[in-house]
Amino acid sequence: MKKVAIIQDLSSFGKCSLTAAIPVLSVMGVQACPLPTAILSAQTDYPSFFYEDFTDKIPHFIEEWSSMDAKFDGIHTGFVTGRKQIDHIFKFLEKFQTENTHLLVDPVMGDGGTAYKLYTDNLLSRMRELVKLAHVITPNVTECCLLTGLSYEKLYSYQNDDFIQALEEAGKNLQLITGAKVIITGVTPPKCEGTGRFIGNMYIDREEINYKAMPYNGLSYSGTGDLFASVIMGGIMRGDHLNDSVHLAESFLAAAIQDTSREDVPKIAGVNFEKFLGMLLKKNTPL
Repeated sequence: MKKVAIIQDLSSFGKCSLTAAIPVLSVMGVQACPLPTAILSAQTDYPSFFYEDFTDKIPHFIEEWSSMDAKFDGIHTGFVTGRKQIDHIFKFLEKFQTENTHLLVDPVMGDGGTAYKLYTDNLLSRMRELVKLAHVITPNVTECCLLTGLSYEKLYSYQNDDFIQALEEAGKNLQLITGAKVIITGVTPPKCEGTGRFIGNMYIDREEINYKAMPYNGLSYSGTGDLFASVIMGGIMRGDHLNDSVHLAESFLAAAIQDTSREDVPKIAGVNFEKFLGMLLKKNTPL
Protein backbone atom coordinates (compact mmCIF):
# COMPACT_ATOMS: atom_id res chain seq x y z
CA MET A 1 0.00 0.00 0.00
CA LYS A 2 1.28 3.45 -0.90
CA LYS A 3 2.01 5.91 1.88
CA VAL A 4 1.52 9.69 1.93
CA ALA A 5 2.94 11.98 4.61
CA ILE A 6 0.40 14.73 5.29
CA ILE A 7 1.96 17.85 6.86
CA GLN A 8 -1.02 19.90 8.06
CA ASP A 9 -2.82 21.06 11.19
CA LEU A 10 -5.38 19.01 13.09
CA SER A 11 -8.61 20.93 13.76
CA SER A 12 -11.21 18.94 15.71
CA PHE A 13 -14.13 20.93 14.26
CA GLY A 14 -14.41 22.40 10.76
CA LYS A 15 -13.72 19.28 8.67
CA CYS A 16 -10.50 20.64 7.20
CA SER A 17 -6.79 19.84 6.96
CA LEU A 18 -6.00 16.43 8.51
CA THR A 19 -9.61 15.53 9.35
CA ALA A 20 -10.40 16.00 5.65
CA ALA A 21 -7.26 14.45 4.16
CA ILE A 22 -7.07 11.24 6.22
CA PRO A 23 -10.51 9.79 5.32
CA VAL A 24 -10.22 10.79 1.67
CA LEU A 25 -6.81 9.19 1.19
CA SER A 26 -7.85 6.14 3.19
CA VAL A 27 -10.93 5.41 1.07
CA MET A 28 -8.80 5.89 -2.06
CA GLY A 29 -6.53 3.05 -0.93
CA VAL A 30 -3.64 5.08 0.48
CA GLN A 31 -2.08 4.96 3.95
CA ALA A 32 -2.22 8.47 5.40
CA CYS A 33 0.69 9.29 7.75
CA PRO A 34 -0.16 12.57 9.53
CA LEU A 35 2.44 15.03 10.76
CA PRO A 36 0.44 17.66 12.69
CA THR A 37 1.78 21.21 12.41
CA ALA A 38 -0.67 22.48 15.04
CA ILE A 39 -3.55 21.19 17.15
CA LEU A 40 -6.76 23.23 17.31
CA SER A 41 -10.05 22.59 19.08
CA ALA A 42 -11.74 24.11 16.02
CA GLN A 43 -10.56 25.77 12.81
CA THR A 44 -9.69 29.45 13.07
CA ASP A 45 -12.97 30.85 11.69
CA TYR A 46 -14.74 29.76 14.86
CA PRO A 47 -15.26 32.63 17.33
CA SER A 48 -13.20 30.83 19.99
CA PHE A 49 -10.66 28.01 19.77
CA PHE A 50 -7.71 26.44 21.57
CA TYR A 51 -4.46 26.42 19.58
CA GLU A 52 -1.19 24.61 20.18
CA ASP A 53 1.65 25.21 17.72
CA PHE A 54 3.60 22.04 16.87
CA THR A 55 6.43 23.73 14.96
CA ASP A 56 9.07 22.64 17.47
CA LYS A 57 7.73 19.06 17.43
CA ILE A 58 8.28 18.56 13.67
CA PRO A 59 12.02 17.70 14.06
CA HIS A 60 11.02 14.87 16.44
CA PHE A 61 8.84 13.34 13.71
CA ILE A 62 11.70 13.66 11.23
CA GLU A 63 14.09 11.97 13.68
CA GLU A 64 11.71 9.15 14.63
CA TRP A 65 10.59 8.44 11.07
CA SER A 66 14.23 8.47 9.95
CA SER A 67 15.10 5.89 12.60
CA MET A 68 12.24 3.74 11.22
CA ASP A 69 13.65 4.15 7.71
CA ALA A 70 10.21 5.40 6.66
CA LYS A 71 9.61 5.92 2.96
CA PHE A 72 6.78 7.83 1.30
CA ASP A 73 5.27 7.63 -2.15
CA GLY A 74 3.73 11.07 -1.69
CA ILE A 75 4.03 14.14 0.52
CA HIS A 76 1.12 16.53 0.90
CA THR A 77 1.59 19.93 2.56
CA GLY A 78 -1.16 22.37 3.49
CA PHE A 79 -1.67 25.16 6.02
CA VAL A 80 1.52 26.29 7.78
CA THR A 81 1.94 28.91 10.48
CA GLY A 82 5.03 30.72 9.25
CA ARG A 83 8.57 30.69 7.96
CA LYS A 84 10.03 28.51 10.72
CA GLN A 85 7.49 25.80 9.98
CA ILE A 86 8.25 25.89 6.24
CA ASP A 87 11.96 25.66 7.07
CA HIS A 88 11.21 22.41 8.91
CA ILE A 89 9.24 21.20 5.88
CA PHE A 90 12.30 21.81 3.69
CA LYS A 91 14.33 19.65 6.09
CA PHE A 92 11.62 16.98 5.92
CA LEU A 93 11.81 17.02 2.12
CA GLU A 94 15.61 16.78 2.19
CA LYS A 95 15.26 13.60 4.22
CA PHE A 96 12.21 11.92 2.67
CA GLN A 97 11.62 13.25 -0.85
CA THR A 98 13.19 11.11 -3.55
CA GLU A 99 12.86 11.23 -7.33
CA ASN A 100 9.92 8.84 -6.98
CA THR A 101 8.10 10.85 -4.29
CA HIS A 102 5.21 12.99 -5.50
CA LEU A 103 4.94 16.33 -3.70
CA LEU A 104 1.62 18.18 -3.66
CA VAL A 105 1.73 21.67 -2.17
CA ASP A 106 -1.51 23.39 -1.25
CA PRO A 107 -0.19 26.93 -0.58
CA VAL A 108 -2.80 27.94 2.01
CA MET A 109 -2.34 31.70 2.52
CA GLY A 110 -5.70 33.40 1.93
CA ASP A 111 -9.07 33.45 0.20
CA GLY A 112 -11.54 35.91 -1.28
CA GLY A 113 -8.76 38.42 -1.97
CA THR A 114 -7.71 38.54 1.69
CA ALA A 115 -4.64 36.96 3.27
CA TYR A 116 -5.10 34.94 6.45
CA LYS A 117 -4.11 36.38 9.85
CA LEU A 118 -0.81 34.48 10.04
CA TYR A 119 0.28 35.60 6.55
CA THR A 120 3.61 37.50 6.35
CA ASP A 121 6.02 38.51 3.59
CA ASN A 122 8.45 35.91 4.98
CA LEU A 123 5.79 33.22 4.65
CA LEU A 124 5.14 34.22 1.03
CA SER A 125 8.87 34.23 0.24
CA ARG A 126 9.37 30.71 1.55
CA MET A 127 6.13 29.46 0.00
CA ARG A 128 7.37 30.64 -3.39
CA GLU A 129 10.46 28.48 -2.84
CA LEU A 130 8.45 25.51 -1.61
CA VAL A 131 6.17 25.36 -4.67
CA LYS A 132 9.27 25.10 -6.89
CA LEU A 133 9.83 21.62 -5.42
CA ALA A 134 6.26 20.47 -6.04
CA HIS A 135 4.91 18.20 -8.75
CA VAL A 136 1.38 19.59 -8.27
CA ILE A 137 0.24 22.92 -6.79
CA THR A 138 -3.38 23.63 -5.82
CA PRO A 139 -3.70 27.37 -5.07
CA ASN A 140 -7.03 29.16 -5.01
CA VAL A 141 -7.34 32.41 -6.97
CA THR A 142 -6.08 34.54 -4.06
CA GLU A 143 -3.03 32.32 -3.54
CA CYS A 144 -2.28 32.27 -7.26
CA CYS A 145 -2.27 36.07 -7.18
CA LEU A 146 0.06 36.11 -4.15
CA LEU A 147 2.48 33.64 -5.74
CA THR A 148 2.61 35.39 -9.12
CA GLY A 149 2.19 39.06 -8.16
CA LEU A 150 -1.07 39.43 -10.08
CA SER A 151 -3.34 42.06 -8.52
CA TYR A 152 -6.51 40.41 -7.20
CA GLU A 153 -8.38 43.72 -7.49
CA LYS A 154 -7.27 44.22 -11.09
CA LEU A 155 -8.17 40.64 -11.94
CA TYR A 156 -11.72 41.15 -10.70
CA SER A 157 -12.07 44.39 -12.62
CA TYR A 158 -12.11 42.34 -15.85
CA GLN A 159 -15.20 40.93 -17.52
CA ASN A 160 -15.59 37.16 -17.91
CA ASP A 161 -13.37 36.37 -20.94
CA ASP A 162 -10.64 38.84 -19.94
CA PHE A 163 -10.77 37.50 -16.39
CA ILE A 164 -10.21 33.92 -17.57
CA GLN A 165 -7.40 35.00 -19.92
CA ALA A 166 -5.61 36.95 -17.17
CA LEU A 167 -5.89 34.03 -14.76
CA GLU A 168 -4.64 31.63 -17.44
CA GLU A 169 -1.58 33.82 -17.96
CA ALA A 170 -0.88 33.88 -14.23
CA GLY A 171 -1.30 30.10 -14.04
CA LYS A 172 1.02 29.57 -17.02
CA ASN A 173 3.65 31.80 -15.40
CA LEU A 174 3.39 29.81 -12.18
CA GLN A 175 3.72 26.58 -14.14
CA LEU A 176 6.80 27.87 -15.98
CA ILE A 177 8.44 29.12 -12.78
CA THR A 178 7.87 25.90 -10.85
CA GLY A 179 7.67 23.20 -13.52
CA ALA A 180 4.70 21.81 -11.57
CA LYS A 181 1.22 21.04 -12.75
CA VAL A 182 -1.05 23.81 -11.48
CA ILE A 183 -4.70 23.49 -10.48
CA ILE A 184 -6.28 26.82 -9.57
CA THR A 185 -9.30 26.07 -7.39
CA GLY A 186 -12.51 27.98 -6.78
CA VAL A 187 -12.36 30.11 -9.93
CA THR A 188 -15.40 32.43 -9.79
CA PRO A 189 -15.48 34.93 -12.67
CA PRO A 190 -17.26 38.26 -12.01
CA LYS A 191 -21.00 38.01 -12.55
CA CYS A 192 -22.06 39.50 -15.86
CA GLU A 193 -25.37 41.32 -16.21
CA GLY A 194 -28.18 38.92 -17.05
CA THR A 195 -26.20 35.78 -16.12
CA GLY A 196 -25.84 33.63 -13.02
CA ARG A 197 -22.66 32.92 -11.07
CA PHE A 198 -20.26 30.16 -12.00
CA ILE A 199 -17.36 28.35 -10.36
CA GLY A 200 -14.70 26.01 -11.70
CA ASN A 201 -11.13 24.75 -11.41
CA MET A 202 -8.39 25.55 -13.92
CA TYR A 203 -5.89 22.81 -14.75
CA ILE A 204 -2.61 23.90 -16.34
CA ASP A 205 0.39 21.89 -17.48
CA ARG A 206 2.92 22.28 -20.28
CA GLU A 207 0.60 20.82 -22.90
CA GLU A 208 -2.86 22.06 -21.99
CA ILE A 209 -5.15 24.38 -20.09
CA ASN A 210 -8.51 22.99 -19.03
CA TYR A 211 -11.26 25.01 -17.36
CA LYS A 212 -14.85 23.96 -16.84
CA ALA A 213 -17.41 26.26 -15.20
CA MET A 214 -20.42 25.04 -13.22
CA PRO A 215 -23.35 26.94 -11.66
CA TYR A 216 -22.41 28.42 -8.28
CA ASN A 217 -24.76 29.00 -5.36
CA GLY A 218 -22.42 31.49 -3.71
CA LEU A 219 -21.81 29.34 -0.63
CA SER A 220 -18.29 28.73 0.66
CA TYR A 221 -17.61 26.06 3.30
CA SER A 222 -14.64 25.23 5.50
CA GLY A 223 -12.33 22.51 4.22
CA THR A 224 -13.47 22.21 0.60
CA GLY A 225 -10.01 23.16 -0.68
CA ASP A 226 -8.41 20.53 1.58
CA LEU A 227 -10.86 17.89 0.37
CA PHE A 228 -10.18 18.83 -3.26
CA ALA A 229 -6.39 18.62 -2.83
CA SER A 230 -6.70 15.30 -1.01
CA VAL A 231 -8.68 13.76 -3.88
CA ILE A 232 -5.97 14.96 -6.27
CA MET A 233 -3.27 13.39 -4.07
CA GLY A 234 -5.23 10.12 -3.87
CA GLY A 235 -5.62 10.12 -7.65
CA ILE A 236 -1.89 10.60 -8.15
CA MET A 237 -1.22 7.63 -5.90
CA ARG A 238 -3.66 5.49 -7.93
CA GLY A 239 -2.09 6.55 -11.22
CA ASP A 240 -5.19 8.44 -12.38
CA HIS A 241 -4.84 11.25 -14.91
CA LEU A 242 -4.96 14.61 -13.16
CA ASN A 243 -7.84 15.82 -15.33
CA ASP A 244 -9.85 12.78 -14.25
CA SER A 245 -9.01 13.47 -10.62
CA VAL A 246 -10.15 17.08 -11.00
CA HIS A 247 -13.50 15.92 -12.38
CA LEU A 248 -13.85 13.36 -9.58
CA ALA A 249 -13.10 15.99 -6.93
CA GLU A 250 -15.64 18.34 -8.50
CA SER A 251 -18.39 15.71 -8.50
CA PHE A 252 -17.57 14.63 -4.94
CA LEU A 253 -17.63 18.19 -3.59
CA ALA A 254 -20.74 19.18 -5.57
CA ALA A 255 -22.67 16.31 -3.98
CA ALA A 256 -21.38 17.14 -0.49
CA ILE A 257 -22.10 20.86 -0.83
CA GLN A 258 -25.60 20.28 -2.15
CA ASP A 259 -26.41 17.96 0.76
CA THR A 260 -24.88 20.40 3.27
CA SER A 261 -26.87 23.30 1.84
CA ARG A 262 -30.12 21.35 2.21
CA GLU A 263 -29.37 20.76 5.88
CA ASP A 264 -28.51 24.45 6.43
CA VAL A 265 -25.17 23.58 8.06
CA PRO A 266 -23.08 26.62 9.14
CA LYS A 267 -20.26 27.37 6.71
CA ILE A 268 -17.59 27.12 9.41
CA ALA A 269 -18.66 23.53 10.18
CA GLY A 270 -17.62 22.17 6.76
CA VAL A 271 -19.49 19.90 4.35
CA ASN A 272 -21.15 16.51 4.73
CA PHE A 273 -18.44 14.77 2.72
CA GLU A 274 -18.56 11.58 4.77
CA LYS A 275 -21.80 10.51 3.07
CA PHE A 276 -20.12 10.60 -0.35
CA LEU A 277 -16.74 8.96 0.27
CA GLY A 278 -17.97 5.96 -1.70
CA MET A 279 -17.79 8.10 -4.84
CA LEU A 280 -13.99 8.02 -4.51
CA LEU A 281 -13.73 4.24 -4.69
CA LYS A 282 -12.41 2.80 -7.92
CA LYS A 283 -14.69 0.42 -9.75
CA ASN A 284 -14.26 -3.16 -8.55
CA THR A 285 -12.63 -1.96 -5.31
CA PRO A 286 -13.68 -4.32 -2.49
CA LEU A 287 -15.69 -2.72 0.32
